[in-house]
Amino acid sequence: MIVRDSLILAQRTVTKMVRNPEQFLDVSVQPIVMTVIFVFIFGGAIAGTSQDYLQFALPGIIVQTIMTTAMTIGVNLNSDLKNGVFDRFRSLPIARSAPLMGAVTGDVVRHSIAIGVTLAFGAAIGFRFLTPWYSVVTAIVLMIVFAMSLCWTSVFIGMLARSSGAVQGLSFLIVFPLTFGSSAFVPAATMPGWLQGWVAINPVTHVTDAMRGLLVGNSIMTPGTSVGGEVLWVLLSCVVLVGVFFPLAMRAYRTKF
Repeated sequence: MIVRDSLILAQRTVTKMVRNPEQFLDVSVQPIVMTVIFVFIFGGAIAGTSQDYLQFALPGIIVQTIMTTAMTIGVNLNSDLKNGVFDRFRSLPIARSAPLMGAVTGDVVRHSIAIGVTLAFGAAIGFRFLTPWYSVVTAIVLMIVFAMSLCWTSVFIGMLARSSGAVQGLSFLIVFPLTFGSSAFVPAATMPGWLQGWVAINPVTHVTDAMRGLLVGNSIMTPGTSVGGEVLWVLLSCVVLVGVFFPLAMRAYRTKF
């Protein structure tokens, strides 16, 4: 019952995206813009050449894009709340949790597009996959799982905030310190000592290292880390995210209705 209802509402989410193509701009244009900015503007100063920096930065750009994409769901759900969409759901014979689970499941399409566009554009400008094909597939699947888990953070914020603008503002306050205060764009060794301590425990650092290991190999990962260890860390973080924010989001949703 819950699975069926969630899949039906996930289809609604995808249909809504297709009918409003502008919803795909952030997952189709933003990754390209961010890649161009970081690689061709900052690449020479940071790594010596744009090509070397592309190998280092592209996994981090994917992580940043996914984090931004995952936070968008809270804005959309908050707008649906204000427009009375969830009032209509209440009148339907569906599981109470289906609207939220359907929205998160439907967003897999946006996550997949964001990852695919970033990898395709990266390959077009010279990014080299130095690992077997199954490692690349594992990286894509891992990022989608992480994105779906992270979505519950945004869903929780969307249920609590009074406006979609507030959701967007809170989301940026979460995403920016995590992404730029990590090893996503520069090696941690180049940062001040006090900041390196934060980078070492920052979840985004571990997610980025997992992506680098799966796409490029161990050579550009943070010293002392391993691909298997970082992948396991990401999976555990997904369990924690869902375990904490799924019940909080559902409680906030039931409180409203």
